[in-house]
Amino acid sequence: MTWFKDLNVPESFGFLRNQVTPFSIKSADGGTLYAWHILPIGLYQQHESDLVAEPSGFVSDINSRTAFKLLRTDPDARLVIHMHGAAGTVASGYRVPNYRALSAGQPRQIHVLTFDYRGFGHSRGTPSERGLILDAISVVEWAMAHAGIPPSRILIFGQSIGTAVGLAVSEHFALQSTPVLFAGAVLVAPFADVATLVATYRVAGSIPILSPLARFPRVFRYLSTFIHDDWLSKDRIARYIRANEENGEKYWLTLIHAEDDWDIPWHHTEIIFWNAVNAMVAQGIGYEELDQKKIESKIDLGAAGSLMKWQTENGIIREEVLKTGLHDVIMGNPVVTMAVMRIFAATNPTLG
Repeated sequence: MTWFKDLNVPESFGFLRNQVTPFSIKSADGGTLYAWHILPIGLYQQHESDLVAEPSGFVSDINSRTAFKLLRTDPDARLVIHMHGAAGTVASGYRVPNYRALSAGQPRQIHVLTFDYRGFGHSRGTPSERGLILDAISVVEWAMAHAGIPPSRILIFGQSIGTAVGLAVSEHFALQSTPVLFAGAVLVAPFADVATLVATYRVAGSIPILSPLARFPRVFRYLSTFIHDDWLSKDRIARYIRANEENGEKYWLTLIHAEDDWDIPWHHTEIIFWNAVNAMVAQGIGYEELDQKKIESKIDLGAAGSLMKWQTENGIIREEVLKTGLHDVIMGNPVVTMAVMRIFAATNPTLG
């Protein structure tokens, strides 16, 4: 919870003095987005005295800060751009342990940039699908243009609705006349689309909301017309992959979900994975055919869950399903650390 705590005092959420720099980024339509730049702990240790000597709190000019200079001037720096879920702020729930998990694999090199979408925390505005995507694109463009981090050193991370935002951003840049591809993306607890999510959502994992109406297609389609934002992640991931396959661009996606996720059932990841693999295979692949492939190739990790990987000459997608982790706790799991390390190591083996 972030109630009664000041986001401009990150130390109150368990960070070291000036390990986090609160600042703002302009969105493309003129809005102001509240953001945190989180320094990896090993790099902090190397520069502790300089960091501690600086004033703490929100900064209007991030260029003057030691932490930002360490990000911008280090050719080996890696940046995870974090897109959070549908509630709260950059400091809510399990997001702080999530930040630590993201940088734990390379504590001197992996920085984290997280932000609040419009209408969240200190970011003003009204949330919408178009608005959230525009905000995320603006943050990514800031990282590349202002911080000077090339896309090959940027990883997109999303959780819950942040997975839909992350896929939209990845697709946006991949479809440019000159495609822009990032090191990869890690998507935790994704959902296929809003209509499917509404149809399958259960309170506390047991009380269905609209799923009984899914048996009456005409009624369900009528109610679906009241959904203003679609978030068609299963379609976006397919377009993203097809574009990369056609252009011969390298890509890496990791999907992570817990079987005991009460908020977004883990079969959403199965749907997205099939849409992805179907786009990777030139002639396509049926859902049942992929299920058979899973029986033959899926790795059983026992109590840790299971792993299924599909690979082409251009791309890799991993489906990692954990036995436990709920919807939020999973973000601090070492599986997240490993996913980040694996992607960055693919672009630079010295980081493995």
